Amino acid sequence: MLLEIKFLIALLVTLIIETVVVVLLAKFLFRLKDISNTILIAIMASVLTLPYLWFVLPPFLPAENYLLFGEILVIIAEALIYLSFTKLSWKQSLIASLAANIISFYLGGFIVSHL
Repeated sequence: MLLEIKFLIALLVTLIIETVVVVLLAKFLFRLKDISNTILIAIMASVLTLPYLWFVLPPFLPAENYLLFGEILVIIAEALIYLSFTKLSWKQSLIASLAANIISFYLGGFIVSHL
């Protein structure tokens, strides 16, 4: 399968998983009343960061540490996006980004590898 096709599948799976995780956390754990923009921001965060993780960062990160450093950078970037564009605090933004990315990494990796 072409890398670009794998990427599009991974993007779709990531969008679904991370959006659901962030929205559920915002609504039920962080008790935000209005989550309407949280859905859009969660989608935007994944759309903005996943291409960097797949295509931009690899030449700049050592191969043996690529996943660790790449995921850390994505978690920080997405937390900053949530902090800037939602009503989440910095701590909530970091928790949401961390949870969404951990779940997406494992569940999404499982799903994509079994296609």
